[in-house]
Amino acid sequence: METSRRSLRPTARTATRTALALSAALALSLTAACSSSGSKAANPAGGQTSAADALSTPTTLTFWTWVPSIQTTVDAFEKKYPNIKVNVVNAGQSAAEYTKLQTAIKAGSGGPDVAQIEYFALPQFALSKQVVDLTAYGAASLKSGYTPSAWNQVALQGGIYGYPQDTGPLTMFYRTDIFKKLGLTPPTTWDEFATDAAKIHAADPTHYITSIDPGDAGGVDSLIWQAGGKPYQTTGSTSVTVNLKDTGSAKFATLWTSLLSKKLVDPTPGWTTDWWKSMGSGKYAMWIAGAWAPGSLETTIAATKGEWAAAPVPQWTAGAGASAENGGSSDAVVSTSTHKAAAAAFAAWLNSSTEGAASLNSIGLFPATTALLDSPTFLDQTFPFFNGQKANQVFAASSKAVTAGWQYLPYQVYANSIFKDSVGQAIANGSDLTSALGTWQSAISQYGTQQGFTVANG
Repeated sequence: METSRRSLRPTARTATRTALALSAALALSLTAACSSSGSKAANPAGGQTSAADALSTPTTLTFWTWVPSIQTTVDAFEKKYPNIKVNVVNAGQSAAEYTKLQTAIKAGSGGPDVAQIEYFALPQFALSKQVVDLTAYGAASLKSGYTPSAWNQVALQGGIYGYPQDTGPLTMFYRTDIFKKLGLTPPTTWDEFATDAAKIHAADPTHYITSIDPGDAGGVDSLIWQAGGKPYQTTGSTSVTVNLKDTGSAKFATLWTSLLSKKLVDPTPGWTTDWWKSMGSGKYAMWIAGAWAPGSLETTIAATKGEWAAAPVPQWTAGAGASAENGGSSDAVVSTSTHKAAAAAFAAWLNSSTEGAASLNSIGLFPATTALLDSPTFLDQTFPFFNGQKANQVFAASSKAVTAGWQYLPYQVYANSIFKDSVGQAIANGSDLTSALGTWQSAISQYGTQQGFTVANG
């Protein structure tokens, strides 16, 4: 996408002040990372050197990440700190990586120094202390440089267990050609969404307003979140509450049960070749996804350039402006690392420095830092794929409107893995989602109890 080709440099005074404040905080964080009492960094010869010399001592770090082209950003870090070599390893994405990571941590070797971990998976690594509390490395000084939503996903269990790398504020991407042809305007409420769904399907029974993936627990969580739901709550290290019957969950279940039963949305797996063909052909009039989606649209269905636009996600109450996150990840320092100070400094620079954050955005990651989100250069960016729309303004507004208070379970990876057995089946069959959410809740609660948590059901 066009964003990935341009340097994003704050130009206004406010953006400059924000960047300067962030740089000062980063300097403090790097200083803390290199002077944390009791922390040692191993050198290649096998001896120990003081943490104060972490960035000046020749050190090799291993970084597990699945982000394409991130080597560009890593190269910039190595140029700035030539004594640090970072080996970038793609160990798989999401659950595939987490399985390997846990195995390596238990073995005590073979793991990375820094690992990319999605927000939904971070609590389980934080609770088990498999990743490092970065408070001692000055992480708290960088809080103001991130969006509240991103920071809340890494500030867990009284500590700070990662640096936010990217976010996915929920957005409605719609086909302008289809809406124009049918005389429709982008729906601003979910009631309007349902009405438009009926009109689109009536105009062509093979077409739908959108699809919903029976295997995508994260997508459903985002819709529940945007509806005001807070189905997962953790208190302390052992007490968990699961309530997939709360107000937000109920709103989601009622609406989407109706849409599915009337066959107004298409229950089909996403990201397959057939799904992308359907997206390109106009079978779906929109895609509700995170702000990371433009790059996927442009690279996969380039022929539809100029036929898409971004708009705020529909609201449950007209004018409410509530949003949620759909995706996003952090970079955490792994507990078995023998270079914790250097690893913490690398992760801080990668995600918090103006240069690092801008570089990550240039390769397609939607920023978690306020310096970029408030930058006029970023906000005024035009997207040729969206017919010249300044889509970052939509994305940034969504980021600022994310509803507060969302939490993930300390075993969300498992919970998501069994989603398909209950809610996923109901989506595929067009049956009652309220009942299916209850079944999922029972399974989630049973597993939590088996793992030693005290689980309360809402």
